[in-house]
Formats: sequence, structure tokens, C-alpha cells
Amino acid sequence: MSKYKLLSGFFLLLTISAFQNTWAQNHSSKKAFVQSIAFGSCNKHDLSQQLWNPINTDKPDVWIWLGDIVYGDTHDMDLLQEKYKLQNEVPEYQKLKANSTVIGIWDDHDYGINDGGKYYSKKEASQQLLLDFLDEPKESPRRNQEGAYSSHSFGTGDNSVKIILLDARYHRDTLKKENGKYIPNMEGTVLGEAQWQWLENELKTSNARITIIASGIQVIPTEHPFEKWENFPQERERLLNLIASSKAKNPVLLSGDRHIAEISLLKDFRFPYGLYEITSSGMTHTWSNYREEYNPYRVGNLIASLHYGNLNFDWENEKMTFYIKGENGQVYLEQVIPIH
Repeated sequence: MSKYKLLSGFFLLLTISAFQNTWAQNHSSKKAFVQSIAFGSCNKHDLSQQLWNPINTDKPDVWIWLGDIVYGDTHDMDLLQEKYKLQNEVPEYQKLKANSTVIGIWDDHDYGINDGGKYYSKKEASQQLLLDFLDEPKESPRRNQEGAYSSHSFGTGDNSVKIILLDARYHRDTLKKENGKYIPNMEGTVLGEAQWQWLENELKTSNARITIIASGIQVIPTEHPFEKWENFPQERERLLNLIASSKAKNPVLLSGDRHIAEISLLKDFRFPYGLYEITSSGMTHTWSNYREEYNPYRVGNLIASLHYGNLNFDWENEKMTFYIKGENGQVYLEQVIPIH
């Protein structure tokens, strides 16, 4: 390939990325000042949805879907579309949409297949249905890219927040199993190279005061036997190294998937202040056969009751507080994180 073609491709990537960033910033922010963000995952459209009332009471500026918005688990796109339609018609969810900016990413069940990855044959069509549900405009660059990843910017200056939503399904290689248990895949990818390049640009060019990185599956926990970034150890290290080397300010991870809530903290030479991950997973159902689970990174308790996540910013005192809250608004977990 000629030097001219290489340079042309490079500048094209920069141009597309700049357009996506500008579009996302203009499209995402209904409010210039963000005080509260709520988030959650694992939501069945045909079960009782008791959490929307306390969520609406909190009046979040932004709601983040962390995956499993509905349980599609199908190759029938008409069925998946119908499930999204029924979820969208929930009155309390409509109230949230009327007052908050709603963004989100999928996980496996709304992607279309349990533990699914890049070989799911309906992923292109499923992506469009997800974006329809999220009211993504037809002219959005997210409609034309391979994968549902996106970034969203809110606020300005010292009160600015960037939310990066990672797609850990569309390009993810096959999970490896041995005797029915996952074993490390040392060669496979989670994000795919195009998404990796996009993520690097999003992190390194960000001026946001706070950077929130959301993934359907957990990043920090390593010991449980279910889906997690540690199933692809080199990808997990690549993500952590990129977050650290990018110098993105005040990074925090969000995740879902597990039908539990917990807070994890990774503290090493890369993250002298510590890197937190808040997992919120269980809006309509939780881990029915709950038992204590070892997580050397966990801060506080493991929660197996219906819950959602809430983040409040105290810009004046330079701190943010994450909550895991229940169906009556009760606080199960609370974590204060200084804003440096």
C-alpha cells in the first residue's frame, strides 16, 4: 500500500472520529449541567418493573442502559422488535424518557443470543432495533458502523462528563470452554480493532473532568466462573493499560450482566487513586440461587435484591457518590469517590 493511501486512510479515520464526537456532543446533552446519572441492566419486559418509580423520584439527568434491556434471545427480529416495543410502552419508562436523556448499550440477551459474540447471524439487524429503541436518529453515524459502541458528552468545563459505551458483543471472539467451564482465550478480541482505535481516540482526546466507561460484562473481577473480561486476559490488560496511559481524568467503570450488584476497586501502579467499577444488574430479577462469591476487589457487600445504580455529583466539594438503591429507594451500597 502506498504512503498516500496510508495517510488518506489515517486522515479519513480522524475526520470520521471528529464528526462522531461533534455529533454525539450535540445530540446527547439536553442539559449543560449534570447533577445525577442513573443506570441499570437485566430487565425483562414481561416482569413487574418496580424500579422506575424510585428512579423517576431521583430525577436523573441521564439514564444509562447497561445491557439486557429486554430478553430477546432469538433469531426472529420481529419478536425482538415486539419486545422492545412493549418495554418502550411501559408508562413509568415513558415518564423517564420525557425527563431524562436515555443512552445505552446491549449485552447478550438484547443482542439476541445468550453469551453471544461475533458469529451471531442477526447482529446487523439487531443493532438497528437497539438503536430504534434508543431513538437514535437515522442520520447518526452509529447507524452505519459495525457495532453499537458510542460516546456521549454532558456538561462543560470543570463540570463535564464523558460516557463511553463499549460493545463487547459485535466483534467478540468465541469463548473457550473446558469441562463446561470458561478457560482463558489468549488470542481472541473483545472489541475488535476498529473499536479499539476508536476507544483510544475517545480517551486520549477527551477534555472531560470525569470519564465513565460502561461495559455489559464486568472488567475488574477475575475469579467468578461467568462471562467477564478476564476470559480474554490480554484484552482486559489492554483496556486497563489504555485507560491508564490515556490520562483520561477520573475514570470509573460501569457494568451489568451478573444479576447482582457490587463495587470493585483495582489499585496498582497504574491507578494510584484506584479504579472503581460499579456493577448494577437486577432490575426485574436477581441471582435466585444466591451464594457468597469470592471477589478480591470487592468493596462492601454483594447485593442480590432488585436494584439500580445512581450517581450524584457534588461539583462544589469535588466528589461523586455512587449508590445502589432498591425498589423503595433504600440504599444498599454507597461509595464516595473524590474528583481529582
